[in-house]
Amino acid sequence: MTELLLQDGLYFLITFVLATLFAMGGVGSSVALVPVLSMLGMPLNLAKAIGLFVNSASTITASVMNFRRGVLDVRFTLPLILSVTLATPVGAALSRYVPEHIVQWVLVIFLIVSAGLLIFRKREAKVVYNRVWIMLLLGASVGIVSGLIGVGGGMPILAVLILLGFEPKKVAYAVSFVIPFSTLAGFFTYLSFVHMDWLLLGVVSIAAILGGYLGGRIMHYRLDAAQVKKLIAGLLLLLAGKMIWSLLP
Repeated sequence: MTELLLQDGLYFLITFVLATLFAMGGVGSSVALVPVLSMLGMPLNLAKAIGLFVNSASTITASVMNFRRGVLDVRFTLPLILSVTLATPVGAALSRYVPEHIVQWVLVIFLIVSAGLLIFRKREAKVVYNRVWIMLLLGASVGIVSGLIGVGGGMPILAVLILLGFEPKKVAYAVSFVIPFSTLAGFFTYLSFVHMDWLLLGVVSIAAILGGYLGGRIMHYRLDAAQVKKLIAGLLLLLAGKMIWSLLP
């Protein structure tokens, strides 16, 4: 019993620290939480299921607040919601049949790409392109990958929409609203074949909500978000390097 409490306490602390740090940079923490939990010995599919739920818990509150403030364009989000909600369970279901080392390599690539987006992403619009089919294709592609590796996928959606010419604040509000649909769809798919530790899920969800709230307040009043994003990018690259080392023969 004592060992279990210590283990859950460790997971709470790790999740709280990661959620606080990533909220300070304005991004979701599951991209780091999943590999960290896996490195600590948690089965990868369980870590992915927990990561998806944590992303849901940390973004739903922000989405409700944005909706109540009237800054959310719901119509703009509908193609993304439709495509990611349908595609994420497909990716989650595929994870049962894709060898674990391949899933881990995909996660490594996602960590590196996410770090690059945080460091090099520009806010200037390159083109203006708002066809519905491209939104559907973007949501479906990110949804499959997100379901496969157990992360929200907000960063690549955000970066691509900004490059397509959409206003950054509008995109940020839209992505925060879309992600819970994707992550919850993936989470419930994982529940069909993963034995869930409900106590642990509750512990890390509370930690993520508290950390997200604290990180958001610190970012708003104390820190330069650009510098925090560089710090997060460094952490993601370290995690990617650690995973690559463990995957090499």
